[in-house]
Amino acid sequence: MFWGSRNGARGRVGAVVAGAAVATGIATWAVFARRPVLAGSLALVAGVLLTTSGALVGRRGGLDRLLDAFADRTFDGCVLGAVAWVARTDNRSVATAALVALGASFLASYVRARGASLGYDVEEGVGARAVRCALVGLALLLGASDWAIWTLAVFMTVVAAVRSSQVPKEERLATEP
Repeated sequence: MFWGSRNGARGRVGAVVAGAAVATGIATWAVFARRPVLAGSLALVAGVLLTTSGALVGRRGGLDRLLDAFADRTFDGCVLGAVAWVARTDNRSVATAALVALGASFLASYVRARGASLGYDVEEGVGARAVRCALVGLALLLGASDWAIWTLAVFMTVVAAVRSSQVPKEERLATEP
């Protein structure tokens, strides 16, 4: 009855986001505990759940969108922050790449939110989220190797640049006669 009710979609989003939050929390702990296979596996589970919640929310607003966005930012902040923290003494290249990926991810999210607040249609599909979460999970499964984390950093920088380029395009479209 609950799943088919008017609030059923909200219940599904809430349940999926809660599952993603638990997987994110345990993945973060696994990074700190230096258990890369567990961390990568749980990051992949969290990524699947976050991609699912993103698909369920779609372009709707409200509480569902807020919960989804919060869980997505939490994933990046916790997991990539933990990677940067753990790698800061052992491998500064990995720590730097994790921080670049984290910063680019937050910039891409900010540009999307700011563009949306201005009424612009800044594209946000679940595809970029799925790729980002998969890259995080695979990088952790590979023991946070340099090339895997740098691949993630480059990908997130490209996503941020593409979203940033969409805002001026939307501005030109809005001001054309």
